[in-house]
Order: sequence, then structure tokens, then C-alpha cells
Amino acid sequence: MNEFDRLIEVIATLRSPEGCPWDREQDHASLRHYLLEEVYEVLEAADTGADEKLCGELGDVLLMVVMYAQIAAEQDGFDISDVIGLITDKLIYRHPHVFGDVEVADSDEVVDNWEQLKQHEADTEPRQSVLDGVPRSLPALQQAQELQKKAARVGFDWDSIEGPWRKLFEEIEELREAADSCSDEAVAHELGDLSFAVVNLARFLGVYAEDALRVGNRRFEQRFRQVEQQAAAQGRKLSEMTLEELDELWEQAKIAQNR
Repeated sequence: MNEFDRLIEVIATLRSPEGCPWDREQDHASLRHYLLEEVYEVLEAADTGADEKLCGELGDVLLMVVMYAQIAAEQDGFDISDVIGLITDKLIYRHPHVFGDVEVADSDEVVDNWEQLKQHEADTEPRQSVLDGVPRSLPALQQAQELQKKAARVGFDWDSIEGPWRKLFEEIEELREAADSCSDEAVAHELGDLSFAVVNLARFLGVYAEDALRVGNRRFEQRFRQVEQQAAAQGRKLSEMTLEELDELWEQAKIAQNR
């Protein structure tokens, strides 16, 4: 028995009447939170570059996939073999340049073919818009980037990166005006437009905005923790320090991090 079959057997046992009460209580709805949490833990592990941690977190995601399939099988739906079969068939169908006689020039053409093939799949519902198919549950930055990519494929895009740059500064000025108006609704509206413009610029620069912000969050956390440690080494609390003193510690933390 290989390791994958052993995992399937273990989960089936956990779901059995003689298994674990918690596992038996789970259904597709209750597992949503856990699946999302595990996916984010995979991303965090991937960011750290620690193979052992990444391996473990991928295992947790695999557990969720097999658990979903096991629940479906118990309800006479699909099973894990159906899941594997469908994705294997889909990969072959959507890669005719590998498994067929289609020729492509580059990865951009691969993506274009992929989207066209998706439209012709039997299980794909007719789409009312080119923007259909972007999950509403995606994190906002990632959702914005996916919406922009889909619109760009039909020509709704800037001719050059100068357009996103101009739009960014335009949205900054509109946010300033909204802030001066003291309207919370206007500020929220313009801040959303500014965020969308930042994502658009990131797309032109070849950067995933969601990943960039996650890395920025981590840098801030690391630097702030260093500031806390430096203050503690001086026997002081952050709340007792002046802004100038805090800024000095912050600059020292930046230098240490850049090393």
C-alpha cells in the first residue's frame, strides 16, 4: 500500500462509526474554514523557504482534499479517484501543445489557449461576461488582479505602463480631495479606487499584489518586533518613547534586516 492509499484508508476509518467524533461531524460547509486556513499556512511556509514546514502544510491541504472526497463518497457522490481522474483529463485537454499537435510561441499564448479551452468544456456554464469565473471569495487584491487580467485579454488595458502610473497619481489626488470633504463614504470609495490602481501597476510590473503585500506585512512585523526588543534592552516601553526615538529604532531595525 502506498502512502496516498494509506491516507485514504486512515480518513475513511476516522469517518467510520468506530472513528473520531470530530471527524464524523464534519461536512463540506464546516470544512471551508479549515481548508482556507490550511491554504494560507502553505503560502506562509512557502514564503519562509523552509522545505520541512512546507511539506507538512501541503500534507494538511491534501488531508482536506481527501476529507472532502470521502464525505462525498459517503453520500454516493464522487470519490477521490473521480477527483484525480477529472484533473488529469483536464490537464491533458488544456495542454494540447504538450499532448497534442498544437504549437504555441510562449507562455502568454498558453494562457490564451487555456481560457479558450475552458469556454468549450462541457461542464462550463455559458458566461455572461469575460469577468465571470473570478471567485468572489478571493482576497481583494488577488481578485482585483484577476479581474484586470481578464479585462486585458479582450483589449481593455493600457498601452504602456505610463497609463497605470498616471492613474495612480490621479487616484491619490482624488483621495486627498475626498479626505478634505470629510465624507467617510467618499474616502472609502476613493481608497478602493487607489488600491485598484496600485494592483494595476503591480500587474504591469509583473508583481502579484497579494504576494507583495504579504511580504510587506512580514517585513513590518519583523522590524516592529526588533524595535520592541531594542526598547526592552534599554529598559523602556514603546509607549514611553518619543516619535523621534521610535523612528531611530525603526531605522536601526531596517539596517539590521537589510543585512
